[in-house]
Amino acid sequence: MRLIARLLVLCMPLFSLPLSAAPMSDLYQVREPVSSQQPEERDAAMLKALNTLVVRLTGDAEALQSPALAELLKNPQQIVGRYGYESDNLLVDFDPISTDRILREAGFSLWGANRPSILVWWLSDASSGSNLIGDGQSSAASLSAAAQHRGLPLRLPIADLSEQLVAVPENLGGNDPTALRAASERYAADALLAVQAREENGQWQAEWRLWLGDEREQGKAQGADQTALADAIMLAVSERLAPRFAVAPGATSSLTLEVEGADLARYAQLQNVLEPFGAHLQQVQGDRLVYQVSANAEQLRAQLALLQLQEAAAEAPPLDAQAPVEPAGGVPTTVAPPQPRGDVLRFRW
Repeated sequence: MRLIARLLVLCMPLFSLPLSAAPMSDLYQVREPVSSQQPEERDAAMLKALNTLVVRLTGDAEALQSPALAELLKNPQQIVGRYGYESDNLLVDFDPISTDRILREAGFSLWGANRPSILVWWLSDASSGSNLIGDGQSSAASLSAAAQHRGLPLRLPIADLSEQLVAVPENLGGNDPTALRAASERYAADALLAVQAREENGQWQAEWRLWLGDEREQGKAQGADQTALADAIMLAVSERLAPRFAVAPGATSSLTLEVEGADLARYAQLQNVLEPFGAHLQQVQGDRLVYQVSANAEQLRAQLALLQLQEAAAEAPPLDAQAPVEPAGGVPTTVAPPQPRGDVLRFRW
């Protein structure tokens, strides 16, 4: 089995992987603005960076109020791998292993690096007019920075004429995402975020709607400028998504996962998704993979949905597998074979 897994890994670079869920490679790296490199300024920015990281990983804006993290607050550098200055920012690289250990010991659920990619339709209404923010525009930088700050994989439309005709208030503010989904197909994102932002009296306000599969979230936000508004919205989105994907300590069980329809490219994607669940490949049979994982079933389902995997219904036993049994009274009866156990999950591409 180990040999098969090694061969699969060696062949992975030969295949191009389709994009879907987007692993965050810089999840443990945080930038915080500073006005100087004085020790007091550095320490304050490092504490703020710690707060940003904890919220990224837990989805809980109040996490640092926990008494279990009191010692960490006194000395954030105990989980810092390195830090330095980049322009007007303190750049902090936290150590993933020690960070995860401390947070799990404190009882927090953690959201791993594999996160849903979000396509953002952002319509800004300012005194200069309305504008759909597209990839490559100067105004896109603040959205990308806010998404990175909050640990969300962000995509932006190109905002060509056809997309500007779709990104109208009726579609962005409505409850039916059909028009947006049709225009979003080319970007292959997992979720859609529609934002209507407007400037009023020097302040920015917005209404936002998020669709992930058949589920919808919505809210309002405000900020002193569009950069602050973007950060507030990304924070709110992160807090709404985290409970679906964060893995709680001690809330897992041993599960058997069977996946059909795999090829080498899909195997690579699956490995990335299952890594936080301590997955062990048990069997390879044609295009069928069998794993042993330690997971919460619902959180595992949420992660597999990002790969467009469909859960297979439990298969009924064939009729000829129901063997007649001759009881003591002489009257034949049919005994069905045992049903599959509840700790087996089956999915297919």
